[in-house]
Amino acid sequence: MHNQKILLLLAIGLVSYSTQAQHEHHTQPDTVATKEHPQTHDHTAATGAGHASPDHVMEMDGSAESLQHMQLMQGDDHAPMSHSYSLSLPMTRNGSGTGWLPDASPMYGYMAHSRKWMFMFHGNVFVRYNKQDLTNKGSRGDAKLDAPNWVMAMGQRRVGRRGLFHFNTMFSLDPLFGGAGYPLLFQTGETFEGKPLVDRQHPHNLFSELSIGYTHQFNPDVDAFVYLGYPGEPALGPVAFMHRPSSQNNLDSPLGHHWQDATHITFGVATLGFRYRAWKVEGSLFTGREPGEARYGLDRPRFDSYSYRLSYNPHPQWALQVSQAYIKSPEPLEPDENVRRTTASALHSLPLKPGNYNLTSALIWGFNDAGGDHTEHSVTLESNLQLNRFAVYGRYEWIQKSAGELQVHEYDHDRLFGINALSIGTNYTLLRAWRANLSVGVQGSIYLNDPLLHSVYGKNPLAGQIYVRIYPQLMRMRM
Repeated sequence: MHNQKILLLLAIGLVSYSTQAQHEHHTQPDTVATKEHPQTHDHTAATGAGHASPDHVMEMDGSAESLQHMQLMQGDDHAPMSHSYSLSLPMTRNGSGTGWLPDASPMYGYMAHSRKWMFMFHGNVFVRYNKQDLTNKGSRGDAKLDAPNWVMAMGQRRVGRRGLFHFNTMFSLDPLFGGAGYPLLFQTGETFEGKPLVDRQHPHNLFSELSIGYTHQFNPDVDAFVYLGYPGEPALGPVAFMHRPSSQNNLDSPLGHHWQDATHITFGVATLGFRYRAWKVEGSLFTGREPGEARYGLDRPRFDSYSYRLSYNPHPQWALQVSQAYIKSPEPLEPDENVRRTTASALHSLPLKPGNYNLTSALIWGFNDAGGDHTEHSVTLESNLQLNRFAVYGRYEWIQKSAGELQVHEYDHDRLFGINALSIGTNYTLLRAWRANLSVGVQGSIYLNDPLLHSVYGKNPLAGQIYVRIYPQLMRMRM
């Protein structure tokens, strides 16, 4: 009941804030491109509905005008250039699973078309050297040369005049770089060789998403959809960190990952959703158990947990959500422990000028209640400033983790510690070729930990990493 009150208060707060933002939108100039000033490259508008010059290139800006322009060009018999789960929404709202991003979000990827199908491809590859606890103050630090990575391929087509079919796949070669994942101080969650992973981020699975979905449009304001994933992502939390523009340059998983968005790889998901204008409500049945250590395989579906989420995009620059889930036995080492997870988030995307100039941010709260005194909060605030080739970004986190979670055995299992973490990074794009970017960057972190943890971690340990990043250029549409 306490969590439900918190959820209700957050929902009221988010709606009140968004109402204010919507009012300000009507009183201030919109920063998103308009029909008179579209974000385009090389050429101007299409030559006719459903047809364009062979070398026509158009950059999506997420505005309502851009969406209307795309709908005029596609026609009923053409591949749908729309959101994955609505013919009425722009594709820039696509997040992870069925989650929403702001319409003004930048998209990086490749697109291909046939007459009936639209295909998109996304990805991210880092090659880095990572050292946690640079000054060796504690006993938990480690260093590693690794390559966090993922790639996605998706496609969609119309089914009749009002139907939309979509499939999505996501793969990662993280397992090639070790089942224990990469060093990350104060990170917890999942297991390796039958023991809890502590101070490391687990690798993502080879099969991170294999899903299909169908949407039926009743009218431009109303959609209903079904989503099935094995694995997939239930209706819980914000768009996963790997797919948020605000964390696109940050190599590390948030310390609050298992409080906020860790269910983005779930072996067995069924979601039913309903959209009315800017609102969406959806519910999921899914498998509560986190992925096993066999990162190349497929786990047994259980469908023993449930979630529900309310989303609201009041403005092209905002995406808000509140959600809650009952998760049965997420940890294999504690099979009798169930978790009630509650989250709320606000994502913001601000285009600064045409091209790859934008400021994206996220504020996320996540709460895990495992019963008794085992209740823990987490807060994440992150931003990414992209100025064409140059980027600067940061993330601040505050999270409560127990002695049992951190495997600090000299204290009671449920003793909570407050942890503050601040990461700041920058990178520069050295090369652009084959519609891909190659950037080099550096990132540093400082952890402000509870004094009771100084004997294990040292006082305020530091971390640093240097990296090369390869990823697609800003999305363009060729027709």
